Amino acid sequence: MKQLSFSNGDQIPMIGLGTWKSAPGKVYDAVIAAIEAGYRHIDCAAIYGNEAEIGQALQKVMKDGIVKREELWITSKLWNDSHKAAHVKPALEKTLSDLQLDYLDLYLIHWPVTLKHGTTYPRSRADFISLEEAPLGETWTTMESCAKQGMIRHLGVSNFKIDKIKEIQRQADIQPEMNQIELHPFLTQDKLINYCRENGILVTAYSPLGSRDRPNSSKKADEPNLFTHPTIQQIADKHQCSAPQVLITWAVQRDTIVIPKSTTPAHIRQNLESIKVSLDTEDMQAIQNIKQAYRFLDGGLWTRYDSPFEMEDLWEA
Repeated sequence: MKQLSFSNGDQIPMIGLGTWKSAPGKVYDAVIAAIEAGYRHIDCAAIYGNEAEIGQALQKVMKDGIVKREELWITSKLWNDSHKAAHVKPALEKTLSDLQLDYLDLYLIHWPVTLKHGTTYPRSRADFISLEEAPLGETWTTMESCAKQGMIRHLGVSNFKIDKIKEIQRQADIQPEMNQIELHPFLTQDKLINYCRENGILVTAYSPLGSRDRPNSSKKADEPNLFTHPTIQQIADKHQCSAPQVLITWAVQRDTIVIPKSTTPAHIRQNLESIKVSLDTEDMQAIQNIKQAYRFLDGGLWTRYDSPFEMEDLWEA
């Protein structure tokens, strides 16, 4: 498995198992199947609602001697309702308890968005609080304290644009080391990736296959399909592999980490087998030349109900 290195020498596997939308009752088997197939990187988040079941699976594979804790890379994320200093450590402790772990390899601020404590998703203006009330610097400083206590090995962010990263950097004792963002050939994010690289920040691609299984309520009728795009199909035919394998390989060859989600054992194995695919310069250029632009997860949820947040607070212009 190809890996990327952090400044202290720790290495993160470039292909991980995403667990967003992995339903209780399925995620346990998915994590076990992934680790048995050779995955060593599992991406989690408190808001996914399945960390307790993931924890049971992790304990199972470690107890059975399939893998040791130090061979695993486990990422989780702080939800939007726990940004205030008083709430960060309890949220982290709940995640560690659910995952049955003593520490996380990586902990991310899930969004640069703040909600009233106890809110999962907003239903009215009253569910939001502003970043003035819960500054990102306060959140980050408290996460740094948790890292210094040995609860977290590395710190990072998710869904952060350049200005928001800079806001953290200006105040940080421990600089952010990861930005997890939506990333695929319809959303290449070149400017943001370049900034991250210039600042020693690794990048993880979420929804690398186009988030086809997200709820229909969040989809648009005319949204594009990465799997059926002619360029992706032609390259898949050329290399006698699947469209998902092309998309995963494209991400890896750009030196970005990629976390495709599946609960189907055959797809889990197939995604990992992308490591056997090698795209040539012509393939990579052909994908870069895809000019269709589309963000599958536009963050619109955070701008409803007279929210204090606007789209320009989330994404680069």
